[in-house]
Amino acid sequence: MERISSDDAAALVRSGDSIVISGSGGGHAVPEALLAAVERRFLADQEPRGITSISVVGIGDRAALGASHLAHEGLLKRAITSALVDSPGLVTMAANDSIEAYTLPQGVLSQMMREMAGGRPGLITKTGLGTFVDPRQQGARQSPSTEEMLVELMHIDGEEWLRFKPFPIDIAFLRGTTADEDGNVTMEQEAVLGEMLAMAQATRRAGGIVVVQVKRMARRGTLPPKQVKIPGILVDFVVVEPEQRQTYATDYDPSYAGELRVPLSEIRPLPFGPRKVIVRRAAMELYPHAVCNLGAGISTGLSTVAAEEDLLDSVILTNEQGLIGGAPITGRDSGGAQNFAAMIEQPSQFDFYDGGGLDLAFLSFAEVDAHGNVNISRFGDKIIGVGGFINISQNARRVIFSGTLTAGGLDVQWENGKTRIVQEGKHRKFVRSLEQICYSAPLAHARGNSVLFVTERAVFRVGDEGLELVEVAPGIDIERDIFVHMDFRPTIATDVHEMDARIFAPGLMGIKQETVARERRHRSARIAEWHRSRA
Repeated sequence: MERISSDDAAALVRSGDSIVISGSGGGHAVPEALLAAVERRFLADQEPRGITSISVVGIGDRAALGASHLAHEGLLKRAITSALVDSPGLVTMAANDSIEAYTLPQGVLSQMMREMAGGRPGLITKTGLGTFVDPRQQGARQSPSTEEMLVELMHIDGEEWLRFKPFPIDIAFLRGTTADEDGNVTMEQEAVLGEMLAMAQATRRAGGIVVVQVKRMARRGTLPPKQVKIPGILVDFVVVEPEQRQTYATDYDPSYAGELRVPLSEIRPLPFGPRKVIVRRAAMELYPHAVCNLGAGISTGLSTVAAEEDLLDSVILTNEQGLIGGAPITGRDSGGAQNFAAMIEQPSQFDFYDGGGLDLAFLSFAEVDAHGNVNISRFGDKIIGVGGFINISQNARRVIFSGTLTAGGLDVQWENGKTRIVQEGKHRKFVRSLEQICYSAPLAHARGNSVLFVTERAVFRVGDEGLELVEVAPGIDIERDIFVHMDFRPTIATDVHEMDARIFAPGLMGIKQETVARERRHRSARIAEWHRSRA
């Protein structure tokens, strides 16, 4: 192992190289100094050119950091990731067809690193069937010049599967906290573990170079062996960046790294408003010991409501980055967690998700059609990507999608427990057709998975005939306040209920005791399902 500068690391990248980059979202384990050095070199020398960037999660601060360092004409040829939204420079280039762009499921990319490390012929999975990732639809491609298909349909024992093809790797830019003189790397201050080991192994198998950015150096033989996440036998170069931050927004928070647990009072509650109202209704689906995922967007707020209602120790909240238990973080640092019970590597978390380990998934929606299909990925030139959405929504036993009924200037107020739409949103979210399908309701319904859509004024479920209205907020008129703002007319359940009044009052709801009865019902259903599967 050799210690070099970030500029020396950038000089290792040749034109046409494929670079695999670690990290998640807003700076979690992102080798920021290395990416900035590549940009500096290109702006000074116009080298390297035509590179491919590969990141499992979208990385960036939604401005100029992260993968946006690579967003220059001539520098970047292709981007392979699960989300582009964190790097607006890449979004613009993909929308303008200046680069080839793919947004593959986060779990697929994460698990793919292990497949490539072992020299296997890609990842074979059902994840993505019936969505825009399916080669019978767009094959996860997000720009017209993106011609190569990275996924193919297969049939095994009469069942449909997708094979995601491996891709070349020439260099890996990874990150840890401490490296010793032999190149062994620990991650004690990181808020996520990602798939560092698999990335390093995949790069080494391909004959590539592994560069790791760390915060500090240690003497040979002084690092606790069990804390080493990337062994020195896989590391070629180390770059020390003493000013390395834990995330873009946070220099270092010991609770993010599991060094300590914070009092529940330190978990900042959501202010009362439409988002909190929606999350509160979603929280009423919780039950003790339920294993849950909290997706990005509005659903991350569920952890704060669970903390307020003293439910954090009763349920198991997780996120796809590998955090289990505690409270997933909201806002700019989302992707990490506080007070968690365990932090595992991301590919293993997706193994658990894909294997049906989730009882409940709380996800956001952007557009929904009459069948209950969901789009969160693309809206014209606005390219978001899917993150872990497809893995999670496709495999959870029950999915609760959350979002407002309309968007763009929506103003909702609650007076004396009644809902009043002060100003309607400009954009409809329940639409006739979707640009991209990220969740296939018919496939989920055929598997027996249950689905709920929660908004600030109504709740829908997916039945045999598609979307069905089942709950209405107090003060809301179904025709005037709901149906007129939808491109289609859902069916109406015979037993439409009024949404719980406690949701719309600023004080605590006091729902902890109710979850016990809900647990008994779910336990009985699970036992019945177990017996049916063995009949």
